[in-house]
Parts: sequence; C-alpha cells; structure tokens
Amino acid sequence: MTDGRIATARLGTDGPEVGVQGLGCMGMSFAYGPTDAREARATLERALELGVTLYDTADAYGQGDNERFLAPFFAAHRDEVVVATKFALTIPPDDPNRRIIRNDAPYVRQAVEASLERLGVDVIDLYYMHRRDVNVPVEETVGVMAELVREGKVKQLGLSEVTGAELRAAQSVHPIAAVQSEWSLFSRDVETSVVAAARELGVTLVPYSPLGRGFLTGSFANADSDLTEGDFRRRQPRFTGDNAAANGALLDPIREVAKAHGASPGQVALAWVHLRAAVHGLPVVPIPGTRSRARVEENTAATRLVLTEADLAVLDAIAGRVAGDRYADMTFAATSRE
Repeated sequence: MTDGRIATARLGTDGPEVGVQGLGCMGMSFAYGPTDAREARATLERALELGVTLYDTADAYGQGDNERFLAPFFAAHRDEVVVATKFALTIPPDDPNRRIIRNDAPYVRQAVEASLERLGVDVIDLYYMHRRDVNVPVEETVGVMAELVREGKVKQLGLSEVTGAELRAAQSVHPIAAVQSEWSLFSRDVETSVVAAARELGVTLVPYSPLGRGFLTGSFANADSDLTEGDFRRRQPRFTGDNAAANGALLDPIREVAKAHGASPGQVALAWVHLRAAVHGLPVVPIPGTRSRARVEENTAATRLVLTEADLAVLDAIAGRVAGDRYADMTFAATSRE
C-alpha cells in the first residue's frame, strides 16, 4: 500500500476489520527483561500510524500492569483500536514458574471487571479464555463469556491454546471470533486440528510468537548467556543449552531466503505466517510483539513480502527439525490434549 499502511482482515464472521498484523504488547512491561516505557509508548503510536489496530494484552502480564500501561493509549485512540485481553491464567509473584488456571464462572466475572477497570474502557472488544482448565467444561466457560456479551461488557469472544474439538464445542454455545495459538516456522502444532476447525467455523487465527519469541530474528542465540535473569525465555527449552545450538543452525536457510529478497530473517518468518491465510483458506492476523518503533516498521513491511514456491520448500521443512518443547510444562498447551 502506497502510504505504508497494512491491509485489513476481519475477526470472525461478524467482528471488526483490523490490520492484518496486530501487536503483542506483553513485552512492553513484562516477561522480556528491562524495557524503555517511553519507546514502548512511541511504538504503540507508530504501529497505529501503520495500520495496526489490534492490540493484545492479558490480565496475567505483570499482575495487570500491562493492561494499566496500555490504558492511556487506548483512552487517546479508543475509536481507532481493537482492545484484546484475556483471563484464566494467574502467575504467583513469589513463584514465576507456577501457573494457576481458572475457567469457573465466578472467576470469569471477577476477571472481566478487573480488566475493564485497569484498561479504562467500558467494553472489551475481544475477550479471550487464555488457557483451558480441563476440569471445567468449555461450554460452561463460554456460556459465562456469552453472558458478558449480552451485558455489554464484551463484544467478541476468543479462545487461546485450544484443540479443534474444544473450538467446536465452544462454537456450539456462542460464535468465536478468534483463536490465538503459537504459530511460526518453529511451531506448527496448531495445524493438527485447530486450523481446519477454524476454517470450517469462520474463526480467525491469531498467531502469537510468530517470530519464535525473537529467536527467529537472531536477536539472541542462547537465552542463558544472552538474556537477563528475569527474562521468561530463559525457562523455555528451545532457547537454552544444546537445543539452542541445534535450533540456531536452523536459521541459516531463513537467512539465505532473506538475503535473496533483501529482507531480514524476521520479515521472512512473518511473511511465512501471513501466507498461511492463503495456504489454509482462513483469515490470519499474527501479533508479533515489539517495543521498538524500528521493529514495528520492519514487521509491518513483512506483510508485503512475497515468498516463492522455492522459498516455501526450504522454509516448510524447518519446524520438523526443532529441538525442545515450546514450554517447560506443556500441560496447558493444546498439544497435550490433541
């Protein structure tokens, strides 16, 4: 597009049009080590100028701090942005390795009120169930979420890290606009059942970590040596020890494709994710996270990068060779329930 703004896609069958690339905001104040708040705020503004309108956060990011951080930006641009947040996941501050999952009705109602207050909005545009509590029927949780829609507290519903069967069960209760799951050159397990179900039901896929949490860009090679002590990625198996070394070698073909296109490895990785829309026949709106204006400019430019069949033949083979799981504990990922 001549003005640099990205194209658009629709969330679900009757949701809003959003920029075909969103912005994951977690790292602006949580999980990825020290941050520059001023630059992060400038990044939010620059993203909007480039046509990024879907902004993703969650109540678990910094015990609500990320939602509070975003509130002034949302207040200044409320009619221009789509606010997406999540409930269900709690990370105890005294034990960052622990995850508590709740999908029960009282918790959902408590969570939505708290998020509305922290975000400073009257309604949440897209409200996700962040993780699945297998002890609570998904139909029950979505039933409560549907009540929030009828009450005007939420506009559209989303799910994160669910299986195809769970998506179909949820859709039987209330239309689901979006499913968020990890999807990248390194992570393709979402293709097992969710992608086909989403296509069938008219649900948009929102890939998180499409840049492999920065590993695909080459921004770090080994989490143990390259990242600060509090960085979440130091606890992810793919980015440490022998796994990091093995996975680092998989970046070479990405760099070769990037060189041929005069692009960056990150742009190639993102272009591959964007192309999933055509490959699988459904809307795909990845949400790469960044807190840098230069990076958001680079990322949005990837929406205009056209990969060849030869490129895809090289890139498609990578995921099957990745060493290590996405998380140290895969219990709460959809893969564990497929």
